[in-house]
Amino acid sequence: MLQSDGILPRWAVTRWLVECAGVVPPEIRPSLVQGLYGSLPIFLGGVFNTILVSSIVAMRIPTPAFLLWAALEIGLAALRLPLLVKGSRAATSGKRAHIDLYIFAAMCWAASVGYGCFITVLSGDWLAATLVVLSAAAMTGGVAFRNFSAPRLVMVMIMLSLGPCAVAGVLSGQLIMLATALQIPMYIYAMTCAAYRLNAMLVQTMRSERENGRRARQDTLTGLLNRAGLEDVVAHRSDCANSGTTLFYIDLDGFKAINDTLGHAAGDQLLVEVSRLMRQVTPAIDAVARIGGDEFIILADQMDPSTACQTAQRFIDTLSGTSFLLGGTTVTVAASVGISIRSDTLFDLSTLMLEADKALYDAKLQGRSRAVLATGAAPSLYLASDRGSGIKSGMSAAR
Repeated sequence: MLQSDGILPRWAVTRWLVECAGVVPPEIRPSLVQGLYGSLPIFLGGVFNTILVSSIVAMRIPTPAFLLWAALEIGLAALRLPLLVKGSRAATSGKRAHIDLYIFAAMCWAASVGYGCFITVLSGDWLAATLVVLSAAAMTGGVAFRNFSAPRLVMVMIMLSLGPCAVAGVLSGQLIMLATALQIPMYIYAMTCAAYRLNAMLVQTMRSERENGRRARQDTLTGLLNRAGLEDVVAHRSDCANSGTTLFYIDLDGFKAINDTLGHAAGDQLLVEVSRLMRQVTPAIDAVARIGGDEFIILADQMDPSTACQTAQRFIDTLSGTSFLLGGTTVTVAASVGISIRSDTLFDLSTLMLEADKALYDAKLQGRSRAVLATGAAPSLYLASDRGSGIKSGMSAAR
């Protein structure tokens, strides 16, 4: 999991550079910024190309201006490569990455390429100018491909690298170079548009993937977790090495009668209302899931047996004391709860659910609307009540 405060830029200018057109969900932004660290082979190819070209031109025209350009390319490569490697590792592990400095160094590199193009075109050495301008144009393709997750950055880097070519073409006084001055702005516009379109496709793909993942982990009716989502939570809890786990297996008492009498639409509405109540009465850190029908799971941190049973009974009392309006009919519903507790951090969800399910079955046998704690092979009754569930209009709610 990426830490958004560790990967997102902090400087105002770098934040602006990585912003995308349109509305981008906050959870996607860190992944987009992390994409700036990708494609190491393209990065190395671009660095090697600019160092090679600047060095050749500096040997051909050994003036201070060209020697400075070659030195800038070597120095920026020595700065950017460690930032890329360390930043990529930090972003992957969720640690703080020096993304602002990394983006600033990339801008400096683009400006250095633009500087080389400018002085080479003005030098009048057309062989060297051809080499440099073609090299810069090829480099912009790599810039667009590596950084299309931040199209504004692409636009600015291409302007810094190729824009000086157009200016130098006008200043050179050569009529043929005016064609370059006209072509380069169109090229910059076309590459920027391509970057924006690729970015829009990337954002849409990421949104679809996240939505599909959410649907795969959530119950479509209630919005609670489903079995797959619950297993993800268990895996995360194991990775975090918490102190243990308490599982509450909940089954509604009398739901079948309500469902059969008032219809499945009313039954679905009741499930939604009960789900909302569960989220209201459970801490945010607890995982609440619907695993089918009127069966729910609440996964919480380890509790001592007394606290776990008291917690379950509070939920039973809250549920049985709540009235639900379903299609003009007011109903009440109760619940039976089976509880299983594990002190170890590594446990099998199926085994834990089986223990709680056995305790839940025992609660049903002993009169329903009660909580039973599973203690090994023999579940023990903790609290019981004679509360039932029913429809206040007098309809039987026995299950």
